[in-house]
Amino acid sequence: MSLVSYLGKQILGVLACYKAGGTVIHICGVYPQHDNRLRLFFPRGHSLQPGELTTLHLDNRSGVDEFDADIRVYRASYKGVVEASDGDWAILAPRECKLMHGMRVVEDITADGYRFPDDPRPLQAVPPSPLQQLPAIAGRDHPNKVGILVTQAPEQPHTTVLAFLSSSDDDIFLITFPETFKSQQLKRNPRCHFVMDERASYTFERAIEWNYTIIEGDAHRIANGSALFEDVRQAFIDKNPWELPFFIREDLEMYHIQRRRLLCPGAV
Repeated sequence: MSLVSYLGKQILGVLACYKAGGTVIHICGVYPQHDNRLRLFFPRGHSLQPGELTTLHLDNRSGVDEFDADIRVYRASYKGVVEASDGDWAILAPRECKLMHGMRVVEDITADGYRFPDDPRPLQAVPPSPLQQLPAIAGRDHPNKVGILVTQAPEQPHTTVLAFLSSSDDDIFLITFPETFKSQQLKRNPRCHFVMDERASYTFERAIEWNYTIIEGDAHRIANGSALFEDVRQAFIDKNPWELPFFIREDLEMYHIQRRRLLCPGAV
């Protein structure tokens, strides 16, 4: 089956690519094709050129009221190459894409000759968070609000969807585990981007860019056992009590992303 069979004919996507020594984030309309290419529409235009490598976060949460620990939606980090560019439109061809539902892979797409690049960067300790106490959590947070973490992998960025907490000053709090790819990425380079999906419902909407907040920041580690760690953990439990077993694992890692700046789509 093709991606369109799982995701539908039109969804919203978060695209990331490297330009001018930085990471550029776009919010775009995505039209999956039956051959697993993607037609993309950028409401404010783009500067993508044929041959450029991009990563596109895809998911279809239509009809899903809340994310639970099993993440029972179709989602993917689509690593592609720009095949064509025409005005506000572009076409991506897949290099590698694992479409997930829950915790299983339902489609595994790999272009002929593609091999995931080696990453020689050493793992390093992530700097400790400068926060001493939990700031006021943003009132706009609600149970089905999710975000996309964009980290700096070799050749092209990596995207992953996850639950989070945010403060009124745009501090972002994340929870993960040492074996995850995002944990390995943050330990190689703590500079990252976080895209908050602000949609009240998960249907396709024409006001594409208004539905997202894009933050560039630096990841910091919150020490397990600290007062801040326990306060953040309790805030996660209060927000998502059905995920209690997830939050009390002993090997849990907690990250604080401190905002550098808010970005407009397409800004370097």
